[in-house]
Amino acid sequence: MAGPDLAELYRRACLAELSAVKPGNVHHHAPGHGMAAEDFVISARLTAPIVTARGVPAGRRILDAVAATRRAVGQNTNLGILLLTVPLALAAEDMSGGLQAALARTLDALTMQDARDTFAAIALAEPGGLGEAGTADVRNAPAIGLVEAMRLAADRDRIAAQYATAYRDVFAIGVEQAYGPSLPAAAERIYLTFATRFADSHVARKFGAPAAHAVMQRFVRLTADLPADAKERHHALLAFDAELKAQGINPGTTADLTVAALFAALIQEKHRGIRDSARRPHSKD
Repeated sequence: MAGPDLAELYRRACLAELSAVKPGNVHHHAPGHGMAAEDFVISARLTAPIVTARGVPAGRRILDAVAATRRAVGQNTNLGILLLTVPLALAAEDMSGGLQAALARTLDALTMQDARDTFAAIALAEPGGLGEAGTADVRNAPAIGLVEAMRLAADRDRIAAQYATAYRDVFAIGVEQAYGPSLPAAAERIYLTFATRFADSHVARKFGAPAAHAVMQRFVRLTADLPADAKERHHALLAFDAELKAQGINPGTTADLTVAALFAALIQEKHRGIRDSARRPHSKD
């Protein structure tokens, strides 16, 4: 798949996620945590050509995109998104066997230089938490490969767990919810599904694992009681959004997984369209 096509799919995934009401996270309907949706819009548009730069290794793409984001908006708006979408963009360049199979090959092919660049990107973004595990401390030069380092963090970080499992959650849970004509509606559905299935890693790093689990249970209760009426549903989501933000709770990892699932679904949809078009007989006109 060509770079410009991938860049557009990446932008669409990022912007659709911002259009959904994601309780606790930043979106077009409400700012939060010292950030506004426009910061994320700028980040998405700026990093799209970097994430999808054909011929550039994964770690370099991640580091360049983090650096560009910091220069433009002055804070970390997209580290998790970049960690998840760059391998997907690389995998989309050769999708023989399907996207997830290509992704597994991409992860297997990551080099020590990818690890060094990714560690540098994480340290630059300053998210806290991911790299504090001895040999995998991002403040030091890596002694092991990137996937190995992610495996060490997989039990406490859902993004790291994707590297350790070839994005099992993204494909089995997120992509399965990415249906329908409206991308923002799909983004809302994916976000709420992840929020009810996993305790958010970002919340756990800030408040502890028990608090993150309690937030997950609150999402479970919310989704069980959501009204069928669209306007009432919207108001209920916004009310819970305001409640979480007032408590400083931001399910940021859940939002990152949502973007990755949308991006993967769009790549697969585009690939099917290209493949089906190639199989159609040429017109004689």
